[in-house]
Amino acid sequence: MKISYFITLAFALLLGCSDSDTVSNDSAYIDVPLAFNIPSNFPALAYDLETNPPTQMGFALGKKLFYDGRLSSDGTISCGFCHEQSSAFTHHGHTFSQGVNGANGTRNTPSVQNLAFQNIFMYDGASDHLDLQPIIPLTSAIEMDGNLGTIVALLNSDPEYRRLFGLAFPNKPINSENMLKALGQFMVMMVSSNSKFDKYRRNENGGNLNQTELQGYAVFNQKCATCHATDLFTDDSFRNNGLAVNPQLNDVGRHRVTELESDRYKFKVPSLRNVEKTAPYMHDGRFGTLEAVLNHYSDGVQNSATLDPILNQNGTLGIALSSAEKTQLIAFLKTLTDNDYLNDSRFSEY
Repeated sequence: MKISYFITLAFALLLGCSDSDTVSNDSAYIDVPLAFNIPSNFPALAYDLETNPPTQMGFALGKKLFYDGRLSSDGTISCGFCHEQSSAFTHHGHTFSQGVNGANGTRNTPSVQNLAFQNIFMYDGASDHLDLQPIIPLTSAIEMDGNLGTIVALLNSDPEYRRLFGLAFPNKPINSENMLKALGQFMVMMVSSNSKFDKYRRNENGGNLNQTELQGYAVFNQKCATCHATDLFTDDSFRNNGLAVNPQLNDVGRHRVTELESDRYKFKVPSLRNVEKTAPYMHDGRFGTLEAVLNHYSDGVQNSATLDPILNQNGTLGIALSSAEKTQLIAFLKTLTDNDYLNDSRFSEY
């Protein structure tokens, strides 16, 4: 049975966890909608803004929840603990995510950026709705190990949360549904779209690519853009990219959700935005540098029954890349760094 079914079922059962009413000391306040602007070089929005329109106070509530370690069972691990802004909301330098009581996860922390343009989440696609995705880390025994009922009770007992819920969701209860909606509003607004490359694409000031970067862009379009498609740099698909299986983990990827043999060892294609800042790389954090990643594609691809056909052309494994092309590619990939996003105070904890 699909994992996503259990997530949806858990969500439905927990909507009415609390019968506490919201309390607000700002009864005259009317919440302010937040404008969501789609960058001109981006594809269409995937998230339905009409079902959960971001507002000033919904965003503020979501941000507070994102950085609150009390949502975890030991009171220390927040979403922001593993998703650090300076590293494009990854856990820089950590092979695996770290959870409560020193627990180690089994996958590298993915970035949080441009999620409103994506249809499916997690390396294995265990969630197909952004508002539901936080249930997975919130309740995972090796991540936050939280209990939604306990979390809702905490929120109801906290005067500041009662105030924020009252402003963001007036006349509605403090429950898991509205908690997840607030987190969704915060994550929806986390758009990275002001890199040097973006300015190049939109013909804006600061968007001049040098010769090496342009050469790298040409190599990228020729040899990488099938999977890392559009200006999001992902096609949202699941692929086996020829990594040798770690026998200690035997992470089967998408197969864990679908139980289809054709999905064994397939993982979601990650976005390459801010990739300069998100080491280590791959679902298990096995590569510490971009050079190591490119060396894998040129010389390290392992054949298997589900290897992506792109990486096995007429019996030749991998992608032919010269040393010069690797240098050019890395120069190009660094143009995807968006320092505005990495330093945007709207998303900062303090």
